[in-house]
Amino acid sequence: MSGNTSSSSAAPQEKPQQELTKTSGLKPVGPKASQSRFQVDPVAEAAAAEDKSKINIFPALGEEVALSKASEGSTRGEESKGRFRVVNFVDPSGEEIPPDSAPDGVQSGDTIKSEGSLHSSTGGHHYYYDTHTNTYYLRTFGHNTIDAVPNIDFYRQTVAPLGEKLIRPTLSELHDELDKEPFDDGFANGEELTPADEVTIMEAVESKGAVKFGWVKGVLVRCMLNIWGVMLFIRMTWIVGQAGIALACVIVLMAMVVTIITGLSTSAIATNGFVRGGGAYYLISRSLGPEFGGSIGLIFAFANAVAVSMYVVGFAETVVELLSTIDAHMTDELNDIRIVGTLTVILLLGISMAGMEWEAKAQIFLLIILITAIFNYFIGAFIPLESKRAQGFFGYKVDILMENMVPDFRGETFFSVFAIFFPAATGILAGANISGDLTDPQSAIPKGTLLAILVTGIVYLAVAISAGSCIVRDATGDRNDTISGQSVNCTDAACKLGYDFSSCKSTMNCEFGLHNDFQIMSVVSGFGPLITAGVFSATLSSALASLVSAPKVFQALCKDNIYPGLSVFAKGYGKNNEPLRGYVLTFFIGLAFILIAELNIIAPIISNFFLASYALINFSVFHASLANSPGWRPSFKYYNMWVSLAGAVLCCAVMFVINWWAALLTNGIVMALYIYVSYKKPDVNWGSSMQALTYHQALSHCLHLTGVEDHIKNFRPQCLVMIGYPNSRPALLNLVHAFTKSMGLMVCGHVRTFTRRPNFKDLASDQARYQRWLLKNRTKAFYTPVFAEDLRQGTQYLLQAAGLGRLRPNTLVIGFKNNWRDGEMKDVETYINMIHDAFDFQYGAVILRLKEGLDISHIQGQDEFLSSQEKVLGMKDIVVSIDLSKDSDGDSSKTSSRISTAQSSPIIRKDKKIAPVLLSTADQRLMEASQQFQKKQGKGTVDVWWLFDDGGLTLLIPYLVTNKKKWKDCKIRVFIGGKINRIDHDRRAMAALLSKFRISFSDITVLGDISIKPKKENIAIFEEMIEPYKLKEDDMEQETAEKLKAEEPWRITDNELELYRAKTHRQVRLNELLKEHSSTANLIVMSMPLARKGTVSSALYMSWLETLSKDLPPILLVRGNHQSVLTFYS
Repeated sequence: MSGNTSSSSAAPQEKPQQELTKTSGLKPVGPKASQSRFQVDPVAEAAAAEDKSKINIFPALGEEVALSKASEGSTRGEESKGRFRVVNFVDPSGEEIPPDSAPDGVQSGDTIKSEGSLHSSTGGHHYYYDTHTNTYYLRTFGHNTIDAVPNIDFYRQTVAPLGEKLIRPTLSELHDELDKEPFDDGFANGEELTPADEVTIMEAVESKGAVKFGWVKGVLVRCMLNIWGVMLFIRMTWIVGQAGIALACVIVLMAMVVTIITGLSTSAIATNGFVRGGGAYYLISRSLGPEFGGSIGLIFAFANAVAVSMYVVGFAETVVELLSTIDAHMTDELNDIRIVGTLTVILLLGISMAGMEWEAKAQIFLLIILITAIFNYFIGAFIPLESKRAQGFFGYKVDILMENMVPDFRGETFFSVFAIFFPAATGILAGANISGDLTDPQSAIPKGTLLAILVTGIVYLAVAISAGSCIVRDATGDRNDTISGQSVNCTDAACKLGYDFSSCKSTMNCEFGLHNDFQIMSVVSGFGPLITAGVFSATLSSALASLVSAPKVFQALCKDNIYPGLSVFAKGYGKNNEPLRGYVLTFFIGLAFILIAELNIIAPIISNFFLASYALINFSVFHASLANSPGWRPSFKYYNMWVSLAGAVLCCAVMFVINWWAALLTNGIVMALYIYVSYKKPDVNWGSSMQALTYHQALSHCLHLTGVEDHIKNFRPQCLVMIGYPNSRPALLNLVHAFTKSMGLMVCGHVRTFTRRPNFKDLASDQARYQRWLLKNRTKAFYTPVFAEDLRQGTQYLLQAAGLGRLRPNTLVIGFKNNWRDGEMKDVETYINMIHDAFDFQYGAVILRLKEGLDISHIQGQDEFLSSQEKVLGMKDIVVSIDLSKDSDGDSSKTSSRISTAQSSPIIRKDKKIAPVLLSTADQRLMEASQQFQKKQGKGTVDVWWLFDDGGLTLLIPYLVTNKKKWKDCKIRVFIGGKINRIDHDRRAMAALLSKFRISFSDITVLGDISIKPKKENIAIFEEMIEPYKLKEDDMEQETAEKLKAEEPWRITDNELELYRAKTHRQVRLNELLKEHSSTANLIVMSMPLARKGTVSSALYMSWLETLSKDLPPILLVRGNHQSVLTFYS
């Protein structure tokens, strides 16, 4: 199956489909707009060529037969047209089997045959067709099922330049029951097109027939032209004069080592998947992510733009120097360079904007001139002329070779000479920079780049050895400086060849020789003007390559929208998607630096920009190999992660060798751009090695933690917060986040109940959506929804399965059930059993109560949930209402316990301006209370009522809270129970304990009157509250009472009430003390009373919690698992 096959076959199928619809009443299936959805190939071409007169067992092949019911509307059929096709069968007599009598295999929508055979029901006869022996099946495996065979087009990205993307059948389409509607949309796996994708698709369609280059024309030629720069003709001989032949070869080899390693790394990245346009930026950004890619892409494009001016000025200087030999000046020398440079860059811009084909032709022409100039030099080196001896050229002589073998540095050092030469090697990415214009970048970039490095390196070495073997370092140019009989002090190679140049060597004013004449290659060459033509060719070709590279890289950067303000330069024109706006921008940047004409300062910065790119390319390969991602599998195998790391280090070292302040400036610019892109967080996901390494490290650390025993010093509260939808109870979310942020794990648990069947696709979708919401709100938590039959069962699932290894919750956090008396008591039974379950699993338990309540999900317009994150993904809906029953206000996960699957997501409405809803007074107070923990807490107190030792969790949580910035102005006050005659002793003992725990406090209060009987009116209020929930077994027969207790276990027995009367009074008394001492506290943290499971009824326990915490500031009821979480040992 291919994109061409599927699209071309669409038209001939139209008529049979219409006829089939009329005769059978069945509707064709599949999206009409996308015939490439997924199709089964029609009968093989060979089979189609058979004699039509023969009995055709499959005459209806290629006709699409719907699997939907005949009662479905034709509109739906047209919309789903082309989805899949299933063929009809006939018996050997030629009578077609009606579609409605097709066997089970057809009706299932999966395959025509059931258990490998087909039975026709026509005429009561049964015909057997063996799919394993029939040659038709052997030719067309997969024809009789909508399950697709492997196809490259399934693996293309949405924008596929090399072919049409096909969508394989989704799992739902193959697996879901037929009465369900699997075709929710035209895209599988959420691959809905974004506006950026649509634009790129349009560009891909328009670019069909674009000019593409092979590896020779597109990569090899460009790289050689860039590497063979002006350095070859006017600096290589000077380098030999300074460093000598040996060290000159070392310099060339050192540069080659850096470029070869970078070339190998580039090849590895380029062959690890399809490469689009963007060159170095594309390679780095897809490997290391948008942060590094965005920073290096901008400076790399800028470096290429400024490099245009460097090469053009080099060309202009040569032209002006030639004009000066014939005394032809337009104005002065500097302005002449500016005029020639401006005219040259205008000409180059015209060639570039004419299209890549013209630019490529110009490059070929310039390469021919360049190669001719190189051959011209080597030919001339074998033709020594007597007239050239005075200028230092004697032909190949052993004496000259030996004399020039050693260095003779004059005002230079080895590294300064290396710094001058290395920019010649910075053209290795010239081919990769136009990766979008290559026919096969994966093959072209490795072959062209590495071969160019090898060829140019050999030529540089040959020139160094050749020049050092036939040219002396110093010469006067005077033919009369021959050796006379009196020249007794002359001992150098020139003396042995009959010339004495000591007159100028002593005064250091020689005009010729390796040290002094930059144009000495013109002297050596067979035809001098050809060397000048070579200089022109080298400068113009490099300038032209940079003028093309900069806009291409910049366009790719702008397309990714890393820097939003630059998106105007993303637009391309013509078949090749030429970045004309980028060309104009590059032209003006180059022109500006040409007019400045002070390139000596800019040059080392540009070289460092290129080196920074090379360093990151090498680091990308090392990082991707280190991350060990399954997606890192380049087809180019000749690389090594440690060699790439060495290459990255070498590039950084060379940066400082060339110019230390330019290296510091380059690193500073890269880091500044990196920080900017990291802060902006562009919404892209390229599967970078950064992500892979993060996963690898997280997995390694998780596994390592499993082998480490827990220690008290490392204890941290890891909370399972039963919150429902994360945005429905912000107060609970914010307070727990206050003591878990950067400290412990926070899992937002959500139990979703179902009435008939769970919708797991919705669950997965909500999980991703609400996790994005948490990230957007900078809440460090994980959203974990589960389906369960009821709230308790779902909580048990989470208590057992939430977390990973040591990263598992140890504390259950729930909201107080404010409305427990208004709903059904079975919900209270479930709520209390959740607390019992937490203790059974050795969890701590925390309950948060606000007197206003916690749940704000019933308030209209309280949260635009999907916001910009969803819009980026192509969803135009925003949440404007979460309309859930308010009676779940106090229950941290009750939202899900009362809703069906259909109600499990926030109500979504289209983009409309909705008038603000006027809130009631109660809702206004609720909204204000829900935001109180997001605000900075003023000077106040956090009151800790540490009445029972639970291991220290009751004390640790307020300590962690007050360490946060928003709570730092609040002081901890500690309240403990005690006796009146031991108040001072108990206070000192607690102060000593807190001091050993290193927990600061402002006051310690010993409650000596905690055991006093509470006020009668408060006891009466409690009695009145529990009256509806009493069993009143004394007023009924024992059997009836037992039956009622079994049916309603939450009821309070008289015996139970009497047994726990003292504990009941304690809760009432504690509430009185709380109102007396902590009515103005910012937060109260109090030991939660325990109820023995199976002894204390749910109604009584709930009444204790209600009585203890009512009419108070925000209160946390805390009970640890009675394992120590604090220690004073080091």
